[in-house]
Amino acid sequence: MGYLALLRAPHVTRLLFGTLLGRLPAGMTALVIALALREAGAPYSRIGLATAAYAIAAAIGGPVLGRIVDRTGQPRVLLASAVVAGLGYALLALAPGSPLAAPLGAAVAGLAMPPLEPCLRSLWPTVVDEEQLDTAYAFDSASQQILYVAGPLTVAGIAAAFGPSTALWTAAGLGLAGALVVATTAPARAWRAPVRAASAGLLGPLRSPGLVLLLIGLAGAGWTVGAQNVLFIAYAEDHSLPGGAGTLLALAALGGLLGALAYGAVRWRSSTATRTWVLALAMAVSYLPLLLLPGPGPMTALALLSGIGLAPLLAAAFVLVAELAPTGTVTEAFAWLITLFATGNAAGYAVSGALVSDSLRSVALCAVGGIGIGGLLLLGARRWFRPAAATAAEPAAELVPTS
Repeated sequence: MGYLALLRAPHVTRLLFGTLLGRLPAGMTALVIALALREAGAPYSRIGLATAAYAIAAAIGGPVLGRIVDRTGQPRVLLASAVVAGLGYALLALAPGSPLAAPLGAAVAGLAMPPLEPCLRSLWPTVVDEEQLDTAYAFDSASQQILYVAGPLTVAGIAAAFGPSTALWTAAGLGLAGALVVATTAPARAWRAPVRAASAGLLGPLRSPGLVLLLIGLAGAGWTVGAQNVLFIAYAEDHSLPGGAGTLLALAALGGLLGALAYGAVRWRSSTATRTWVLALAMAVSYLPLLLLPGPGPMTALALLSGIGLAPLLAAAFVLVAELAPTGTVTEAFAWLITLFATGNAAGYAVSGALVSDSLRSVALCAVGGIGIGGLLLLGARRWFRPAAATAAEPAAELVPTS
């Protein structure tokens, strides 16, 4: 089986474990900020400010740290950023009621969030055979579904037992531990991006028109996920559903996990570009039944169905990002993917939140529209999805012996 062979490959299990460990705070932070500040008596306006500060700073910091990784390598950036992010969490834990320290701590934690996701995706071509890349990226994508279920559960458990401040300290420790596990692996220590293409210029990977179009299309997928969250929360308020919105969100995450595992188990013959736009349109189709807004029983089945397409789409997109990024910019390119997806997610959340008072169907339509428009954009842009010319002449990354 492909996944067993993947996990048996040298370094894979440790890299996956370290990355998952270090990325867990990303699934914890929004909730733990809200709980910690609320316990300290902060108004909801200040909670919103701190949460927004974290999200905006993370969107800015990711590509910046990715560019530094491409220029200097992974270990120093991972460890230094984990320490700085830990200081941000510490500031939050020590002064959650402060109108200045709380948003500042949240911003620092977001800005310095260790770039474990883009670093792992840059490493995959150096630790697995080429025929295993789709499986590796699919497994990577599937793991994200676990994180965004495990993160809130971890926060809830720690906050209930020890208080929200302990959850903040835990987030700091997990980020540092994960970064340490990954940074000390032989592939991470040896990885070096090839010499940056002269054509990359100041814009780096954004000089690739195909990559920019891909990122915008994936922002549509992020929009859909944000709108879906609002839809499920509002639906659960209007219907008697065991577990409420959490059940629907967990089923969507489970669907993503199953979809990614199925995608990675198939040996694909079509090009990566073709798979990407086909999967985007398939994801749009999987969301269409949500417009029916059926009763709780059928809605749970539709929640599972809606999640199936996202993780395979991201798995294919990871491969395409690596193909389209100019030489020497692949880590930054992966960081931009995270930033654009998160930006789309926030926008979808905000717009659907404004629509929810009108009707649930308008929110469902908002969710379908994000990936529908994104999929059509990817279909129309497919002629731009050609590997960077420099990439064809040079490897995506190289391993340099280290002492």
